[in-house]
Amino acid sequence: MSTTDSANPPPTDDVWHEAHASEDFATLRRRLRAFVFPVSALFLVWYLVYVLLADYAHGFMSIKLVGNINIGLVLGLLQFVSTFVITTLYVRYANRNLDPVAERIRAKVEDAS
Repeated sequence: MSTTDSANPPPTDDVWHEAHASEDFATLRRRLRAFVFPVSALFLVWYLVYVLLADYAHGFMSIKLVGNINIGLVLGLLQFVSTFVITTLYVRYANRNLDPVAERIRAKVEDAS
């Protein structure tokens, strides 16, 4: 335990309940859900389409594009690419829209304790 821990006791339950009931917390939840739910749904649909194509569209997935590289391989690799793209978009979104609100909430909780 550091010396700063003894100087600042942990927030009480009342402080946490007040933070949870604040407008900032509602804004934070709304903004998080506005990003996470649609992007998650879109990614799951994209993944399901890939799986269904791999299972039921063998002819389409085996079309060669260049050498031994076929559509199935490209779409499979794009699954990884889309994961990195989503991560990058989330980090940018969080830095712009979530982190400032979370910092305000944190500052209020720390000031109240």
